[in-house]
Amino acid sequence: MKSKSGAARVTGEFEVVGARAALTLFGTLERARLAHGYLFTGPAGVGKKTFARRLAQSLLCETPKPTLLGYCNHCIGCTLFRASTHPDFVESDGVVKIGKDAGSALHDEQLTARDLVRELSLHGYRNSNRIVVLGDVEFATHEAANALLKFFEEPPAGVSVILTTAALGTLLPTIRSRFVEVPFGLLTTAEVASVLERDGVTEKRARLAAAASLGSIVRAREVLEGDETGLRGASFAWFGETLQGRVADHSFLRLDDRSLSAGEKRALVSEMLEVVRIAARDWAVLNLGGQSPALLAPDQKKLLAALPQRTPEEAAGLLAAVAEVAKLSESNVSAGLVVDYLRMQVAPRPKPA
Repeated sequence: MKSKSGAARVTGEFEVVGARAALTLFGTLERARLAHGYLFTGPAGVGKKTFARRLAQSLLCETPKPTLLGYCNHCIGCTLFRASTHPDFVESDGVVKIGKDAGSALHDEQLTARDLVRELSLHGYRNSNRIVVLGDVEFATHEAANALLKFFEEPPAGVSVILTTAALGTLLPTIRSRFVEVPFGLLTTAEVASVLERDGVTEKRARLAAAASLGSIVRAREVLEGDETGLRGASFAWFGETLQGRVADHSFLRLDDRSLSAGEKRALVSEMLEVVRIAARDWAVLNLGGQSPALLAPDQKKLLAALPQRTPEEAAGLLAAVAEVAKLSESNVSAGLVVDYLRMQVAPRPKPA
């Protein structure tokens, strides 16, 4: 497979969509020049973890090949990888805590910092490479992050660590500085639709969901589910209530749920923000009029068309304000403060006396 730009060199299978920067980097990279750590950044649902797993399988594939990317899917290494039993591949999602005692990362449900220190200290069993992937990574404390700094900086030869995050600002600068950052952009409508069709969605439904996805497979699947009690529907309802000056319920974000980490709450708010950006954009388009305006969320046209209109200048200001809040959400500002600031931007301004 080659990227659309033709830059990536791949031998064997390597099924991904989008990921143009990653394909360009790894598709022209020699194995000897592989860095010890990479940080995949970008919005949720754009393929960061998928690419990390495909890259890991490429490195652990035992069939000789002239390129870094690509795997045979038939050798023992690929068979073990697909069965999630490869001894040289370690993966964990979410919060990394410091941990009390070093456990076995191959069997524990979630890696701790001490588990990772142990795993990063080991050499490959079957392969010269050993791959550790931490998806949607968040460190519970500075101590947990600091415990790994030395290993992130100088892991043993052959060990590669891949972190993925949709909230780059939540990672300590000392962590970020030890990794090669690889950005993942939003997917095209055609790319989202192709993934959905590959999963068995009909062409028509895939195209409609992709059009409302704003470049994220996660949001496209939420559209397909059509559950208006879910985050997407609740976010549209929140936007409508807030735009009318009402105090909208945001309990669907679970900001008071102590079982969720700060990173998980930020992720929920980030998803809500993307939906609100779609709502604000479609509402602004409807404000401008026209017989058949093209909407990103046509299923929400009735709700958005019933909302109060504002002047074109006010609509443009609201769009700019929501974009500003989205940037704020990528920092280390708490999820609750981001929602409060968003409410201030969406709610109608008091008329001067």
